[in-house]
Amino acid sequence: MMASSATMENNFECPSKKDVYRIWQESAPKIKFGEHELNIELEGIGEFFMQKAKEELRETPEIIAESCTQLTELIAGEPDLKVPNDEEFYKMFLRPCKYYPKSAFSLMKRYYRFRLNYPHIYADLLPSKEKTAFCANLIYPLPFRAKDGSRILIIEGGKRWNPKEVSLNTLLRGLIIMLYMAVAEPKNQISGARVIIDAEGLSLSHVTYITPSFAKMLLEFIQKCMPIRFKSIHIVKQSFFFNMAFAIFKPFLEEKIRKRIHFHGTNWESLMIYIDQKALLKRHGGELDMPEGPFGMTLWESILLCESFFEVDQQYGYKTDNNIK
Repeated sequence: MMASSATMENNFECPSKKDVYRIWQESAPKIKFGEHELNIELEGIGEFFMQKAKEELRETPEIIAESCTQLTELIAGEPDLKVPNDEEFYKMFLRPCKYYPKSAFSLMKRYYRFRLNYPHIYADLLPSKEKTAFCANLIYPLPFRAKDGSRILIIEGGKRWNPKEVSLNTLLRGLIIMLYMAVAEPKNQISGARVIIDAEGLSLSHVTYITPSFAKMLLEFIQKCMPIRFKSIHIVKQSFFFNMAFAIFKPFLEEKIRKRIHFHGTNWESLMIYIDQKALLKRHGGELDMPEGPFGMTLWESILLCESFFEVDQQYGYKTDNNIK
């Protein structure tokens, strides 16, 4: 049950997004993938992204100011929700909603209610506690963006995934950390993300671990709660057993996201309609040569530098009697 505002500590203060960014900027990682490097870009979006934001998201100084004012007023009417009163933080929710404050507020509430409703996923969600998810080399971003500026994320959902070593909940916790890092980048807030799921070698034994309750929870998060624009989701190298797995998710898919899911098999030409060859891995028909070895440890160690960022983030959200300190 939500705590009433009368039971809330009146002196609770969220750290501002500026403070959070300062913490991250002091240790912002440069993630190494062999000879390639991915920089976490927290500031300076450049002319390309500025114009894209204006054309696609209605982003102008006047609309930003007006939307932030209205969003502040809406948040004030939700006393149990504690978030920083900060423009950069607000943009995380305003940009995927094209600067419509009521829609952004609804998204914000869904996001934090998801955190409240699934404590086994969000409790103590810190990089230091999720070594397994990253060191298994199952979730990682690519160093280059697509032509439209979107970030590209790889999920190894086939033979590389050993469910006995990496549970679905562990995989999801790692995915949320990676997505939250993506959301922190203003360029990604504007251009969104594209996901490639490599399902090569997915077997019947894998499918038995996927339950309808997990599928429902994952799709609730992806479709309704995560403040990022998922431009497209691409399934490659899928087998017959992937169709069985997809059938578990299908009842929970909304039409909007369903239209953005594309099945390619090994038809790399169809994949390159959405993502240019330069940004794709060689095993996906691209030009990007990345090490196939255990780079996950390097990725995890880089993300670990942002631990304090996630510690601050744990203080946001709906406050209940049980977590008031």
